[in-house]
Amino acid sequence: MKPIWIVDDDQSIRFVLEKALAREELPTRSFTHPQEVIAALDDASDSEGPQILVSDIRMPGGSGLDLLEQVKKRLPGLPVIIMTAFSDLDSAVSAFQGGAFEYLPKPFDLPKAVELIRRAVDESQREEVAEERLGAVPEMLGQAPAMQDVFRAIGRLSQSNVTVLITGESGAGKELVAHALHKHSPRSGGPFVAINTAAIPKDLLESELFGHERGAFTGAQTMRRGRFEQAEGGTLFLDEIGDMPFDLQTRLLRVLSDGNFYRVGGHSAVKAHVRVIAATHQNLEQRVKEGSFREDLFHRLNVIRLRLPALRERREDVPMLTRYFLQQSATQLGVEPKRISDAALQVLSGFDYPGNVRQLQNICHWLTVMAPAQVVDVKDLPPEVMGGVPAPTVGAAVPAAAPLAMPVDMPHAPAPVATVPAVSDGAGDWEQDLQAEAQRLLAQGRTDVWDVLTRRFETRLIQTALASTRGRRIEAAHKLGIGRNTITRKIQELHLEE
Repeated sequence: MKPIWIVDDDQSIRFVLEKALAREELPTRSFTHPQEVIAALDDASDSEGPQILVSDIRMPGGSGLDLLEQVKKRLPGLPVIIMTAFSDLDSAVSAFQGGAFEYLPKPFDLPKAVELIRRAVDESQREEVAEERLGAVPEMLGQAPAMQDVFRAIGRLSQSNVTVLITGESGAGKELVAHALHKHSPRSGGPFVAINTAAIPKDLLESELFGHERGAFTGAQTMRRGRFEQAEGGTLFLDEIGDMPFDLQTRLLRVLSDGNFYRVGGHSAVKAHVRVIAATHQNLEQRVKEGSFREDLFHRLNVIRLRLPALRERREDVPMLTRYFLQQSATQLGVEPKRISDAALQVLSGFDYPGNVRQLQNICHWLTVMAPAQVVDVKDLPPEVMGGVPAPTVGAAVPAAAPLAMPVDMPHAPAPVATVPAVSDGAGDWEQDLQAEAQRLLAQGRTDVWDVLTRRFETRLIQTALASTRGRRIEAAHKLGIGRNTITRKIQELHLEE
């Protein structure tokens, strides 16, 4: 395992962290100022570089923020933890904007510091595995059993030129499946031509498919080859075939039957050496019953049917796809890829995605542009994922003594100062209330229940402890069994000073 690099001009800080991490069997390497780190990076190979960088923010030899900037240019994916006093909190915010993984306030609680470093190590290793997987990304991604069935079907069809009908919801990736069928077929050396039959006006679709002769209609100045001729020797992908006009269905049937077609205005048959793959989100059997789709064409197309599952049917693929799309968006925009927390991934995995994979791709692009921190958390997710409710704002005020049964979407009332509501004699009453409130929120389809109830629970707990100690934070922290840094940070996060 690569070592954890510690940068601090204070020997005692370095010593304490080295010993604590050694007990965790985590190797370390220490430095006294940023210049040493830069020199070591210049000399180190990939295997000798740091797993994590833990740096003080103020050192005689330079700024930890400057070091962060230089390190991120060289190692964009390296988690960097910035150590800072509370007086340097503004600088810590700047560190987050510069891509820091987390900040560690001084004086720090050693077990919690080790826990934070361990979390950063886990994140680093997870990102390394993700990068290895993304190093040679296949044309399709999916570990879910339903997707494995699709992959197996593509493999079985790899030596065949048979017509395939792909069904599935919009945005599920039907064109990707068609690409894969072409790529792994005997026609892979030929062109892959795609046309969305629902996106082209009826009057133009015939010419788009079959081409036209010069003078066939007003504006036809020259002969034009259609998509069938453009796909000669390869594959023609007809997307949204269920929306094809009825009269054109007859011409398509003729091509599939005898392999010949006529350009618009033409009199000589043109031979089509093309494999046809069609796709639709429609229920073609129902369209046949309604009389809007030819039954004989349906049977011609429905030789082999591949059903592509909706994303909500393969939720286990969401984390892999999310990391891939975040990497893809970052590459397109020329920025550092965002990382994503396990809590945020859990929320994304629970979303239903009416727009399927395309919607997840758009969400990842949105996060790459709009998420303020380098690590995407639940609060950074877009409103559409949060059940239509705007994502919670960092530091948003939470009512201090709001009963658990209060709807979370009610306007926040001013927080009472140092008041503690009466507590029932029944020891289990509050747990029953908590359970009832959780059930109510879950029944609403909310996906931020953990964050909402945790904030309210922490607010009530800290306010009660402060009331019992007449506002003395250190004493309140001692009674709660937490560190003074923790209670100070929580008071700031929950805006309890207002």
